[in-house]
Amino acid sequence: MTPSERLTTSRLVYFSSISENTKRFVDKLGHDAARIPLYPSESPLVTTAPFVLLLPTYGGEDGKHSIPPQVMKFLNDARNRENIRGVIGAGNTNFGTAYCLAARKIAAKLGIPELYRFELMGTPDDVRRVDEGLEEFWKHQ
Repeated sequence: MTPSERLTTSRLVYFSSISENTKRFVDKLGHDAARIPLYPSESPLVTTAPFVLLLPTYGGEDGKHSIPPQVMKFLNDARNRENIRGVIGAGNTNFGTAYCLAARKIAAKLGIPELYRFELMGTPDDVRRVDEGLEEFWKHQ
């Protein structure tokens, strides 16, 4: 650990872009959550306990750059890869086959379950389903 790292034991880790759609969804959940830094000048986040990752998909280029670079950097830290247990995707159905592609790619690459997908900021039903799903998921871990 370096002095500039920010450690977390949160069971929910998320990334939200400047639009903060994902942050608004996470705020509705009311779970303790840690945000992956948006800017390189911020202290890197390091997990010290199992967590579920919630992230949006970036569009464009047929999904080639669907995973936000900040999430790639976060997952390049072996400590974070060791602790990830599942992933939840946010997306935009306008992306077509790239809808929630970032979550699907991460689930496949790391061999973890993709737990849920929702569009943009999610609906009240999405919030309820994710909340209940996370409670159930952690009971079985």
